[in-house]
Amino acid sequence: MTSTKSDCRAARKDRVKHLSALPEQGRPAQDVLAELRDMRGGDLPTHGGRLFAYVYDAGLAGLDDLAAAAHALSAHVNGLDPTAFPSLLAMENDLVAAAAQVLGGDEHAVGSVTSGGTESLILAVKAARDSRPDIARPRLVMPVTAHAALAKAASYLRVELDTVPVDPVSLRVDPAAVAAAITPDTVLVACSAPSYAHGLIDPVEPIAAAAAANGVRCHVDACFGGWTLPYLRRLGEPIPPFDLSVPGVTSISVDLHKYAYVPKGVSVLLHRDESLRMPQYFGYADWPGYTMVNPVISSTRSGGPIAAAWATLRHIGDDGYLALAAKTRDATRAIGGSVARIADFAVIPRESTVVAFMSSSIDLFVLADELAARGWHTQPQFRHGAIPASVHLTVTAAVAPRVGEFEADFAAAVEAARAHGPIALPDGILDLLETAPVEQIAGALGLGASGGLPDRMAPVNSLLNAVAPAVREKLLIAFLSLLQRPSRRP
Repeated sequence: MTSTKSDCRAARKDRVKHLSALPEQGRPAQDVLAELRDMRGGDLPTHGGRLFAYVYDAGLAGLDDLAAAAHALSAHVNGLDPTAFPSLLAMENDLVAAAAQVLGGDEHAVGSVTSGGTESLILAVKAARDSRPDIARPRLVMPVTAHAALAKAASYLRVELDTVPVDPVSLRVDPAAVAAAITPDTVLVACSAPSYAHGLIDPVEPIAAAAAANGVRCHVDACFGGWTLPYLRRLGEPIPPFDLSVPGVTSISVDLHKYAYVPKGVSVLLHRDESLRMPQYFGYADWPGYTMVNPVISSTRSGGPIAAAWATLRHIGDDGYLALAAKTRDATRAIGGSVARIADFAVIPRESTVVAFMSSSIDLFVLADELAARGWHTQPQFRHGAIPASVHLTVTAAVAPRVGEFEADFAAAVEAARAHGPIALPDGILDLLETAPVEQIAGALGLGASGGLPDRMAPVNSLLNAVAPAVREKLLIAFLSLLQRPSRRP
């Protein structure tokens, strides 16, 4: 590829136009769809196996058309009242049954369909918190590698958060340290299968045993890998026990819009039995309107995503998912091998469908820019305490045909990054963070609502990597606020 990242990003920027969502006169349907297609042209590619984050592509012909048709059939069905729309209730129950089948649930397992992993985790924390009304200041214990959505759940629900460090080399948590962090105020212990950042499976069995010994619930966040790990085990991969078959695990979540390859956003939260799920529900009758009873956070819910998920699972089937897992496993091995063959990199051991790597000699943020210049979009990850910065690649089945291309482009990107050298931060920039308005800092970095992102992200990522997490949060929140401003009427 000869195009540069600057060219690619500039081309995408030019495609994004701010059009009035409420014009004085309505536009013909075909014109509106044409405008939408033109705007979508500025997005990263969701298909083709070149985006290693955010999207999951099975690479199956016709799957998008099937899901879109199923979505359209139920788009206006409202999940608020299952007695009014029994088709949606049936599809939800089918999806929960499928998830329980894959994740070790028995005849007592129950669950709910949610809008995504974050909602599933919020509800898992809510159910644990509300099961212990006697605790005034409930606490959540989890490894520091657990997904940030659990921290979001704790923040929303006013649950105190106790994070347990991991070994900075192995990136693994000591189950004894998790057990030691449990207090009389702990209502939930959470662990990951696998962790998103590095793709490693927490030691679920001893963690769940420690939680059970203290009379505490244990949630396994399998949102990322829960739909692939069981299939990888069937293919002979050494996947340790992690699901509802493990004594002490009281709930588990899995995102179907990840490796079940359904459209966004559908997740399933499973509980071992009905008594554990009951505190998840919300009911309110003390007003003149209808009695509100909700199993999840939303009241009104479109049936579209649920119908699309149901159709996708029915179409692919168990044998299809086993075949997709095999393709993904092989692609993950090959991508990881491409990285490991270059001496500059330390590849984190592969336990799932993630390739994550570190380097002490190559600036990973420059490397990410060079890969993007060649059409490969990765996810750089900042350092955390003694854990170095890394690059995360989510590998999907659609990556399999691209392995040879990636290997050649990765080698070229490494040479370009080596020639470029590490990013040098401007003198005084870290001191400036303490005093300058966020808008000034964002402008100096080329960030803002008018310009979007700069042509190269390495200088920005290097700065974010150098500051403390609290400062990083402040900067990125301010940047997002700059982006999210009402468009001006043309």
